[in-house]
This record gives sequence, structure tokens and C-alpha cells, in this order.
Amino acid sequence: MSSQANAIFDKDALSSDLPMPLYLQLARHLRRLVADGRLGDQDALPSERELAGFFRISRVTVRKAIHELIGEGLLQQRQGAGTFVSDSPHVEQRLSTLTSFSEDMASRGLVAGSRWLGRTIAVATPEESLSLALTPGSRVCRLHRQRLADGVPMATELAVVPTRFLADPDGIRESLYDTLRAAGYPPFRALQRLRAVRLSPEQARQLEIPEGSAGLYIERRTLLEDGTPVEFVRSYYRGDAYDFVVELSLAGWARRKTEGEP
Repeated sequence: MSSQANAIFDKDALSSDLPMPLYLQLARHLRRLVADGRLGDQDALPSERELAGFFRISRVTVRKAIHELIGEGLLQQRQGAGTFVSDSPHVEQRLSTLTSFSEDMASRGLVAGSRWLGRTIAVATPEESLSLALTPGSRVCRLHRQRLADGVPMATELAVVPTRFLADPDGIRESLYDTLRAAGYPPFRALQRLRAVRLSPEQARQLEIPEGSAGLYIERRTLLEDGTPVEFVRSYYRGDAYDFVVELSLAGWARRKTEGEP
């Protein structure tokens, strides 16, 4: 590798003594270099052969790490040109685990951010009262935010939380879930509904994408461990940068049948 590349990459970032597979260690190292700005937008990575020689690992290991980051949208490959840092984040979110936006971005080496579009206390609408099992006239915090990943708009989100769980909407810094946990109301599970939509001109403007772009509408009702609704969220995600992934398994009887059990 060039002397400039040698100065960017850290040989000690990978260790066979760690329980994490080497390809995931390399993927983590590359994520950090991008997050820290040491690898910038459209920068080219050294070849697989050069990376393998530098870190003293196999080219298969390098290829697996690169494939992992291509799947996340952090890298892109161009035929005959090589591998480059992508111009914007692309995120996969698994729907089998309840995580906040901030936690989800951090797990991918991205820096989560927010721009507040509004945070107020108001009387719950009929839809909000029904979703949160509130009596008419109950008051709620409405938290309207633009959600960012590495400074790139990914979604707009309107979260509604009863004031019994969140008295002051101005008390939130980055993660609503961290705030709820600190108050003694940890989110436990959620019911989520998704559908494809065409974004309105205002929604497209907020997400900084062309008018008429496709998006994902996500509606989520979050519950405490005892089943009490704690949050009702309506979000619009940009469709070009966010994928939702669900892991499915055969029902018990079907699995037994395929495995030849009686």
C-alpha cells in the first residue's frame, strides 16, 4: 500500500485473540475510519490483495468484510475500478429486535443525529388516544424530528408519548429510549406496521431527496413489559437508503415435516 494508506490503517485493529471473527473486526475498523473522516466520501480502498497483505489475513477474509459493508451501503464496488466509500449511508434494520434509531446507527458505525422540527405538549388526538389507551383529554408530548445518519437525512419521525412517562419534551437529548429508561419506563416490545408510499413535496424536502420519491411509512406502538403503551410513532423513511429485514422460520409442524419427524 501507499505511505498515505499505511498512515490511515492500523495493523493492531485486528487480533486473533478477540472472540469476534476477523472479517467483522476489519469491517468495524473500516466503519470507524469512515465515521472519523479518515476515509472520505468516494475515497478508494486499497485492493483486496493489499489489505490482506497489510493485515496479514486471507483475501477471503477481506472480501467478506467488504461484502458486509457493501450490504450496509457504506461501500460500493465499480466494475473495473475498485471499491469506494459510498456517497451516503444505506442502512438495513432487522425487525426482530427493538432498538432506538440512535442504537441502530451506532451498531453500524454511523453517527446518529437529529434536527428538531417541533416538540410540544398537547391534548391527544382521537387516533393517539386509541393507540396509547388514553382517556379523552389526556395530554401527550409530541416529538417531531428529522433523523440523520452521518449528517444525511434518513427519516422524519413524529413520536407521541403520554406525559405520565415524559413530563418535559425538552429533556430529551438524542435518544428517547435512553430518556425513558432513565425515568424507569424501559421500552420492552413493539408492534410495527410498514407500507410503501409516495412522499409529499414537504416530506421529500425534509429528507433532501427529489419530489415524488418513494418512501416507507412506518407506524409503531411501543409497549412496556406489562403491556402498557408508552409510545406511538409515525415515521417516513427515504426508500433509497433504508432496508428493513425480517428473519423468518418455518412453523414448528412444518419444520418437523421437512426434517422427516413424525
